[in-house]
Amino acid sequence: MATDPNDGKPDANNPDDTGVDNAAEAADMFAEFSRTAFELFNQQAGATTELLNRSQKLLAETLSPVQREVDPLNVGPAFKKASEKLALDPQKLIEANYALWQQHAELWASMAPKVVEATHLADVRDKRFRDDSWAEQPLFDLVRRTYLITSNWLVDTLGSVEGLDARDRDKLVFHTRLLADAFAPSNFLMTNPAVIERMRETGGQSLIQGMKNLQRDLDPKTGELEILMNDPDAFALGESIATTPGKVVWQNELVQLIQYTPTTEKVHRRPLVIVPPWINKFYILDLQPKNSFIKWAVEAGYTVFVMSWVNPDKELGNKTFEDYMQEGVLDSLDAVEKACGEREVTMIGYCIGGTLLSATLAYMADQGDDRVKAATFFASQADFEEAGDLKLFADEVQLENLEHRMKESGYLEGSAMAKTFNLLRANDLIWSFYVDNYLMGKEPLKFDLLYWNSDSTRMPRETHLFYLRRMYIDNALSTPGAIELKGVPIDLGKITIPIYLQAAREDHIAPCRSVFRSTGLYGGDVRFMLAGSGHIAGVINPPAANKYQYWINESNPADFDTWMSGAIEHPGSWWQDWDEWLAPLSGKRVAARTPGDGALDIVEDAPGSYVRVKS
Repeated sequence: MATDPNDGKPDANNPDDTGVDNAAEAADMFAEFSRTAFELFNQQAGATTELLNRSQKLLAETLSPVQREVDPLNVGPAFKKASEKLALDPQKLIEANYALWQQHAELWASMAPKVVEATHLADVRDKRFRDDSWAEQPLFDLVRRTYLITSNWLVDTLGSVEGLDARDRDKLVFHTRLLADAFAPSNFLMTNPAVIERMRETGGQSLIQGMKNLQRDLDPKTGELEILMNDPDAFALGESIATTPGKVVWQNELVQLIQYTPTTEKVHRRPLVIVPPWINKFYILDLQPKNSFIKWAVEAGYTVFVMSWVNPDKELGNKTFEDYMQEGVLDSLDAVEKACGEREVTMIGYCIGGTLLSATLAYMADQGDDRVKAATFFASQADFEEAGDLKLFADEVQLENLEHRMKESGYLEGSAMAKTFNLLRANDLIWSFYVDNYLMGKEPLKFDLLYWNSDSTRMPRETHLFYLRRMYIDNALSTPGAIELKGVPIDLGKITIPIYLQAAREDHIAPCRSVFRSTGLYGGDVRFMLAGSGHIAGVINPPAANKYQYWINESNPADFDTWMSGAIEHPGSWWQDWDEWLAPLSGKRVAARTPGDGALDIVEDAPGSYVRVKS
C-alpha cells in the first residue's frame, strides 16, 4: 500500500520513491540538519573545554591512591589536550564538520536508486560486515556505510589535531578507534541483519540462549564480564593437547625443563633448547600432533628441550629479569649438558622469551661463554622503537598504576595482560565473540588455539615492571651498555653467532618492522624471514597445512622497505627453510638420547606440573 505522499515516508510499491522528491533534495535536507547540529557543537566547544579543565582539576585534588585507577590507561590527558586544541581552532572544526556532512549528503544521494551497485558492497576484509545482507539490503547497506563514514571521520579528525606529540596522538587515535568499534551496528540486535535472521530462524531461541550465555559470563560479585571464547572442557593437557611424549628432567622454583623422546635413531649432535614466553604457556608450540612445532622438530632429528615457566604466585613477586636469565636460561643450559652430555647447543626464543634470550646471549658473549652456536627468534623484539600499539599501554603513569595494583599480590593477574592483547584486535577478539555469544546465542568454540589463549599466566611484579619500563619506555636493550645484568653491560653487538630472525607480516604484538630493526643490532650474520599471518599463525604453520607464505631476501638490505621490495615470496610453511638453515649448524648425527639416560633423573612426564597451574 502506498503511503501518504506528504508524510515523508517512501512508497513501498514504487521502487523509485525515496520519500522525497529526489536525491538532491535529500542531500539538501541532510546538509541543513548537519549545519544546524554542527553550529550547536561549535558553540558548545568552549564550554566543554572549560568543563573538562574543571573536572581534571577537581579529579586531581580528590583522587586517593586507590582512586587514581579511574584512568588506569592514562587516556584522559590525551583527550583533554585534543579537546583544548580543537576549541582553539574553530577553522579546523568547521572544515572537519563540513567534510562529514558532505560525505553523508553524498551517501544519501547515492542510496536513492533502488539498485545497490557493486561499489556499495561491504569490504570483505572487514569481518564485521561480511554477511551478504549488509550489501544486498539497501537499509543495512545505508546503516553500514553511515557508520563507516562517521567512525572514520571521528578517528581522522582527532588524529589530525595539531599541537599534540606523537605519543598523545597515537593514544588518542587508538582509543577513539576502540570507542568507534564498540558502536558498530554489527554489535546491536536490531542493526545486524545476521542476528535478526538467526532470531527469525530459531523462533527467538537464539536470543534467549544469548541471555543465558551473558548470565553465565557475568561475575555476580564484581559485575565484570568475562567473555567465554572457547569451551574450557574441550581439551585436556597431556591427553588431547600438549601430547608430544617427553619427560621433565630438571626443575627449580622458576622453570621445569622438558626433554622430548626421540623418534629417530640418529639426532643432531647439538641439542635444541627453546625459551618460550612466560606471558603465555609453552604449549603453543605443542598444541595437537597436526600442528605441533615440537613434534615436527623431534621428527626432524633434533634433541628438543623446552623450558616450562612457573605460574608465579606472591612468593615469587620479587623475581627479576636477571633471575629469569640466571635461573631460567643459564641454569637450564647447565641441566641440558648433564641430561645428554653435550655442552654446545642451539636455541630458540619466542616473543618475550626471545628478548630474554638476546640479553642472555649478550651476557654470555661478554663472559666468554660460547655454548650457544646458533639462535632463532620467533616474533621477538630487541629494538622497541616501532613496537606498535602495545607501547600505548606503557608510560610512567600506567606503570605507577600497575605497581600499585601488584603491590599486595606480588604479580599481575594473567587475565589483565590477556585483556590488553585483546584490545589490540578488539573486533576479532572481543566484539566477534560478543556477537556470537550473546546476540547469536552460539555455544563456545572448540579450538586449540583459543583454549591456549585463555590459559593465561601471571607475571611477577619486578620482572614485569622492568620489562615494560626498560624495553617499551626506554628501549634500553637496543643501546649498548644501557642495561646491566649481573653487573655486565649488555651489548647485543657482541653476539656474533648465526641468527635466524622470524617475523610475521600481520603481527600486532611484535610488528614486523620492529622485529626487522634487530638485524642491525647483532654482530653476526642474520637471516631475516617474513612469514604470512600474525603473531601465532605466522609461527605455528606446519608444512602439511599448506597455508600462508613467507618471504626471503638473500641480499639482506638494511632498510625494511628495500628488503620487502626485493624479497621473493614462497608458498606454504617456512619451517623447512629454517631446518635447512639450522641443520648444518647442529653438528653431525649421533645416536638418539632418551630422557633419563644422562646424569639427571626423571621428575615427571611431560607436559609437567608447572603448566597445569591455572590463574
